[in-house]
Amino acid sequence: MKNPLVSVNILTYNGENLIEQCLKSVLNQTYPNIEILVIDNASTDRTVEEIRNPKHEIRNIRVIENKENLGFAAGHNLGIRESRGEYVLCLNQDVVLDKDFLKYGVEAMEKDGEIGSVQGKLLKIQNPKSKIQTIDTTGLLMLKNRRFVNRGQGEEDRNQYKAGEIFGVDGAAPLYRRKTLEDVKINNEYFDEDFFCYKEDVDLAWRMRLYGWKAVYEPKALAYHLRGAGEKAIKNYVSVALARRKISKFAKFYSFKNQRLTQIKNELPGLFLRDIFAIVVKEIGAWFYVLFFEHYTWKAIRELIKQAPGAWRKRKIIMVNKKIGNKEMRKMYK
Repeated sequence: MKNPLVSVNILTYNGENLIEQCLKSVLNQTYPNIEILVIDNASTDRTVEEIRNPKHEIRNIRVIENKENLGFAAGHNLGIRESRGEYVLCLNQDVVLDKDFLKYGVEAMEKDGEIGSVQGKLLKIQNPKSKIQTIDTTGLLMLKNRRFVNRGQGEEDRNQYKAGEIFGVDGAAPLYRRKTLEDVKINNEYFDEDFFCYKEDVDLAWRMRLYGWKAVYEPKALAYHLRGAGEKAIKNYVSVALARRKISKFAKFYSFKNQRLTQIKNELPGLFLRDIFAIVVKEIGAWFYVLFFEHYTWKAIRELIKQAPGAWRKRKIIMVNKKIGNKEMRKMYK
């Protein structure tokens, strides 16, 4: 098929001030064969009314109104199941696409049937008068201590990151191959619904890698993102602790819990032993910080203990079905 169908699934929650620009950017795509599905997570503002406003020149837009907030993972899982495209763009409501985003994203995907996901160049939405463009993400980068960062985040964009293979795609505007999503799903879930939100994109990216699927970065697929957390791809522990103070309690709860669930599910023993010093140092620091400085995050530990057996059962499925081992995965860790 010359122009395979792309499903653009937009997940919304109280985004009445964001959805107009997001939706307009989708409707203005130069790529000719798309369907648009909006999954609203029980917004209490005028998000749905904005979506259905005739000024958006509604074209094949389907709206699913959830009666409760299902979270990022379950919300997007519903959208994936309800959509029909060969490729699926899981789009945040705070992202604005360049008109050629899908054109270049699909072109990148079509180059190789083993590519399971494509990451575009996401820049930060900022003052339009500013002459400096700041990178939001060029893809997920996994460090040897198993911390994940958005590559290039906070850097001035000088086209320093070239097209090529990456560890995985960030969850703000990931383009997935449906065949890949179907291949890696567990219990009919693409994103792990135990996560609710935060790190579910990391978990899916890691699982896709283990199953042998490639992820690539395509800088010509350009978009702009108003990210709620994270300013720079910082790597030293002092800076991480300082940056953590700016993150909401809600985000800290899910990020702490889901980071550990991700590692339980996807870690390879051989690589764990190779990097054990870096991992242990990071974990000691994280647990110490939470126990002594973030009492409100303690409930995340209780929830982690509760969900760990389920994560271990999913791990068994992943380990049985994985296609690659230590040698192939080693090159992905920085």
